[in-house]
Amino acid sequence: MSYPLSLIIGIGNPGEQYAETRHNAGVWFVKRLAALYQGDFRVETKFFGSVSSVTYGGRELKLLIPNSYMNESGKSVGALVNFYKIPYKRILVAHDELDLAAGVARLKQGGGLAGHNGLKDISRCFSDSKEFNRLRIGVGRPCSGSDITGYVLGKPSLTEKVQINESIEAALNVLSFMVNGDWQIAMNQLNAVSNGEKL
Repeated sequence: MSYPLSLIIGIGNPGEQYAETRHNAGVWFVKRLAALYQGDFRVETKFFGSVSSVTYGGRELKLLIPNSYMNESGKSVGALVNFYKIPYKRILVAHDELDLAAGVARLKQGGGLAGHNGLKDISRCFSDSKEFNRLRIGVGRPCSGSDITGYVLGKPSLTEKVQINESIEAALNVLSFMVNGDWQIAMNQLNAVSNGEKL
């Protein structure tokens, strides 16, 4: 059974001091999507975040950026999802991923949360359900022994930022499949791009 997308969430940390840090890669994705499809964000206090809506392929697609810190993302997500009664399998959460190199993006349906605090808080607000989709945007790992928190709250190098932006564009190129619920095709094509194949 296919599950077309209804909601895309970009999680990160609020405030100018965090806007360009690795931890906000998910926010970069959602903002880029909104810019491409003339989506204007507005602050919605009842959803504890900024909300936009775009039309893609004849479908309405809601976009959400929580205004809370990463580890409190669930409050915003839960409020919007409960209000609109959106099934978890119709949700995509875009987030930074330490276990993927900068320039690599992968889609994942359900399964473990890999210790990601933002995903864990969202799962808690979904009654511990993990049945939501994720866009994992690679930011790489720091050198052995380096502080993880300092790394994700740091800005990527110019080269890394270019690579991350390229992976975001690659993910946007398979958006049509995600929106229509063709998840396996979207996964395969995104993997192929990350492996350097020509489509």
